[in-house]
Amino acid sequence: MQLSTSVIAGGVLFTLAGVAGYFVGESRAQEKKAAPRIYELRTYTTLEGRLPALNARFRDHTMKLFEKHGMQNVMYWIPTDEKLKDNTLIYVISHASRAAADVSWENFRKDPEWVKARDASEADGKIVAKVEAQYMTLTDYSPVAK
Repeated sequence: MQLSTSVIAGGVLFTLAGVAGYFVGESRAQEKKAAPRIYELRTYTTLEGRLPALNARFRDHTMKLFEKHGMQNVMYWIPTDEKLKDNTLIYVISHASRAAADVSWENFRKDPEWVKARDASEADGKIVAKVEAQYMTLTDYSPVAK
């Protein structure tokens, strides 16, 4: 039985596409290993009664602006502890690198959309009393790292 040239060529192209796909996947896997994402844990403590205003600002503006400036929203929490539940927002965002985080934050803070949203949300008073930030990398045993 003799195969046509187009069938053989198609098989070769299919094989090459599969090999190329494998190497692209391997390359991306190596990139992830070489440059792990940086995670940033941030805790905001609000002035009394201002947590709803902070939540509205994040929901309506901040999260979108983070994405605009290269920050990836990961997760947001309100603690259940009696002492913290009415004045604390905790969240994690991620960045391509620490340097990228610095650039993203600098650009975010200068963004006219952010300045407008911040000023509008604070028209009836300041919201945030304290901000704490911690940069982190994933451990090799973290479920997210797999």
